[in-house]
Amino acid sequence: MKNTSLRYGAGPALAGMICLLFTAAGLVGCGDSNGTPPGGVAIALASSATAAESGTVTMGCCDGKNTVTVSKELAGQPLADALMDQWKRDHPEANWVTEQREKHALLPPADNSDLLQGAQGKEHTYGNYTHLDLLTWARETEKFAAEGSRIFHSADALGSSIAVSCDMCHPHAANTHPETYPKFQPQLGRVALLRDMIDWCIENPVRGEHLDPNGPTMRALEAYIMAQRKGVPMNYGKH
Repeated sequence: MKNTSLRYGAGPALAGMICLLFTAAGLVGCGDSNGTPPGGVAIALASSATAAESGTVTMGCCDGKNTVTVSKELAGQPLADALMDQWKRDHPEANWVTEQREKHALLPPADNSDLLQGAQGKEHTYGNYTHLDLLTWARETEKFAAEGSRIFHSADALGSSIAVSCDMCHPHAANTHPETYPKFQPQLGRVALLRDMIDWCIENPVRGEHLDPNGPTMRALEAYIMAQRKGVPMNYGKH
C-alpha cells in the first residue's frame, strides 16, 4: 500500500488569517478551547490506493491529531462542514459558551450594528471597523461573561469547602443588584464595590478563599453578574 502525505507549516500571521476566515464563515476550531489561535497551522492530506478506489480521501483536522475521511467530491463549504463536524465530535468541550447560555439564561451582549450605519469617514471613531470586528467584540465579551457563569454555578470553581455555589442563593445571578454599587454595606461596615461584596460572599456563605480583586476569577464573576442585569438603569447607593 502506497501512502503519500503533504504537510505545510505556517507562521502565526498566516495561522491567524486562516482562523479568521473560519470565524467569518461561522466556524470555530482553530486553536484551543479558549479560542487562542495556535502558533502555526498544520494541514495534513493523506491518501492511499484503498481510499482512491473507494472515492474517499483522509484529511487531518486542524488540531493536528485527528483525521476524517470524506468523499473526494467534497469541496468548498460542504468540505469545511464535514471537517468541522469531526472537529466538534473530537472536542465536545468547544461548545461550553453555548451550554452556559442555554443552561443559565446568559443574556447576550449589546448589538452594536448601528455603529456601522450612516456616514463613517476616517475621522469617525468607528470608521475603520468592520462587521467582523463587531462579531469579535460580541464573541469575546460573551465568552468572558460565560466564564463567570461557569464559575458562579460551580462550587469547585469557587473553591467552596462546603459544596456551595453562588447560584444556590442567586439563581441566574438574581438579587445581586450590581447596578446599585457602590453603596454602604452593613456586612463590611463601609462603602463597597460589587467586587467587595462578591469577595465577602465567597469567604462567608460559600466558605472559600479570598479572591484577588483583579484576578481572572473575580473579573469573570463581576462580568457575569453585570451581564445578567442588562438594561437595568444604574442607581448607585440604592438598598
